[in-house]
Amino acid sequence: MARWSGGFRCLLLLVAIAFIYTQVRLFKAQSEYADKIAVAVEGENHCTSQMRFLIDEISMQKQKVVVLEEKVRRQEEECEQLRTLVQNLERKGVKSLFEQVKAPVAAVVIMACNRADYLERTINSIFKYHGTVASKFPVFVSQDGSNSDVRTKAMSYNQLTYMQHLDYEPVDTERPGELIAYYKIARHYKWALDQLFYKHNFNRVIILEDDMEISPDFFDYFEAGADLLDKDRSIMAISSWNDNGQKQFVHDPYALYRSDFFPGLGWMLSKPTWDELSPKLQENHKGRQFIRPEICRTYNFGEHGSSLGQFFNQYLKPIRLNDVTIDWKKMNLTYLMEDKYVNHFANMVKDAKPLYEPNLVLKTNNVDGDVRIQYTDQTDFEDIARQFGIFEEWKDGIPRTAYKGCNMILKKLL
Repeated sequence: MARWSGGFRCLLLLVAIAFIYTQVRLFKAQSEYADKIAVAVEGENHCTSQMRFLIDEISMQKQKVVVLEEKVRRQEEECEQLRTLVQNLERKGVKSLFEQVKAPVAAVVIMACNRADYLERTINSIFKYHGTVASKFPVFVSQDGSNSDVRTKAMSYNQLTYMQHLDYEPVDTERPGELIAYYKIARHYKWALDQLFYKHNFNRVIILEDDMEISPDFFDYFEAGADLLDKDRSIMAISSWNDNGQKQFVHDPYALYRSDFFPGLGWMLSKPTWDELSPKLQENHKGRQFIRPEICRTYNFGEHGSSLGQFFNQYLKPIRLNDVTIDWKKMNLTYLMEDKYVNHFANMVKDAKPLYEPNLVLKTNNVDGDVRIQYTDQTDFEDIARQFGIFEEWKDGIPRTAYKGCNMILKKLL
């Protein structure tokens, strides 16, 4: 019995030793497995981090690809523009034209964008009277943007030169709420005038828009005005437009006036003046005036443009376009020089018959000759202007068509 008991103890001891040994090996194995799991987790975390880094890198590369694709697209458009211009110049022989004509009176540039039908009507109006003066007035079309219909239409005319302005830069407005379109238009004007004054070296440029027709004496009128523009630096521009040139207000095709208000809609600018304006394109008169006719030498037919509805019907549609051929070479325009015009204008005011409220319109119609109607301030002017149906607008303290505070309609003075 004692022997069996001793053997049993030995057996238990061996079992205990085996169990302890097994537990030690198991613990060691678990520890090694835990270490391997920790290494695996760390590896997985590293892989995840690397994957995220790669995803971010791929995203950045995709953005770069998009930017590069946009640059390539722009470069392709610019290359197409250059190819178009080269073909245009080669086809029309502009170089030989400028070699033959050493001193044109002025370049004529039509500012266009996306209205091919309007552009065609404007070009046809110009070429109706352009044949005999082609060497004096080279014609250009400057397109803002890449409308293919406009480009095709412009290039279908052998008598003109096509230019294209591509503008992809973002616009930063000076004041909140300002229309970006105005900044875009200003950029196009600056680019086109820089091209004509500095690249092509013209001394003067006549600016038209793509919704205008011209009068038979349009070119002779501006040729006569060019001499004034060169001699009198107090003249900022020669305009072909009278804001109050509606049929019921105008009669004298020979009458020209100075104005403190910029008429626009067909105007000629000189290079010295553009040298001042080009660095920062803005309306900066510096006390200078504009020459304008009583009867317009341009007609604006753009009823589907920016001037819609009642504005077009009331002010633009009734404009009278001059239809009288005038030999401007025989006209003495020296009275429009600054030193002479003040006295000339003062005499007109002095000789006009003064009229007073009430029934100003009726009284004016009963007077054979010029009349003078005095106003005291902007509100008073607007009330009188409303009675006659003329523009009521003031800009920077100046009524449309006004000179020295006087607004002239048909030489009947307000």
